[in-house]
Amino acid sequence: MSSKFDNRTANPDPASTDSESLWFLAHTRPRLETVALQNLQQQGFDVYLPLYKRLKKIDASMQAVFEPMFSRYVFFRTTSLAQSIAPVRSTRGVTQIVSFGSEFATIRPDTLDAIRQLEQVRNAADVAELSALRPGHLVRFCNSALSGLEGVVKSVSSYRVAVLLEIMGRQQLVRVDHHQLVAA
Repeated sequence: MSSKFDNRTANPDPASTDSESLWFLAHTRPRLETVALQNLQQQGFDVYLPLYKRLKKIDASMQAVFEPMFSRYVFFRTTSLAQSIAPVRSTRGVTQIVSFGSEFATIRPDTLDAIRQLEQVRNAADVAELSALRPGHLVRFCNSALSGLEGVVKSVSSYRVAVLLEIMGRQQLVRVDHHQLVAA
C-alpha cells in the first residue's frame, strides 16, 4: 500500500527530546504537506505529519491509501532552546504558522500522543475494517449490470463484499468489489 506520503521520515517520539517542549502548527500550501515536512526537517525541526488510512477508488477498484489526517497542516517543534521558529514562515510548502492574535498556537505533547495512537490503530486496520459496508446493512448496486438493485450485506472481506439479493423470489448470494456498492 503505497502513496505519495509514504516517503516521510519516521516521526520523532515525543519522549525522545524535551518532553516539556510544545509543538507548533504550520499551515501548508494545498497538497504540499510532505514538501513542508521535508524542508522543516532539513532545517533541524522535529516534524510530525499524521497520516490517515482510507479507502479510495483507483482504477475501478478500492485501494487503501494514506493521506494527511489534517489536510494542509503539519506539527513541528524546535530541537533546542536556541532554535528560533522564525525561519518556518519562509519555508517552502508552509504558508504561515498558526496563531491566535499575536500568540502562536501550541499543542501539548500528550495531545499529539493521542493523535499518534489513533493513527496507529487506523493504519493497522485492513480494508474490510475501513469499509463503511457492514453485515446486515442495506446496499444499492451502482456501476454494474445490477445497477439500482438493493440487497443486504452478508459479509465483507478485503477484496469483495457478499450481498444477498432477492431475484425471482429466491435469495441469491452475489460477490462484488467494494466500489460497486453504496449504502442504501
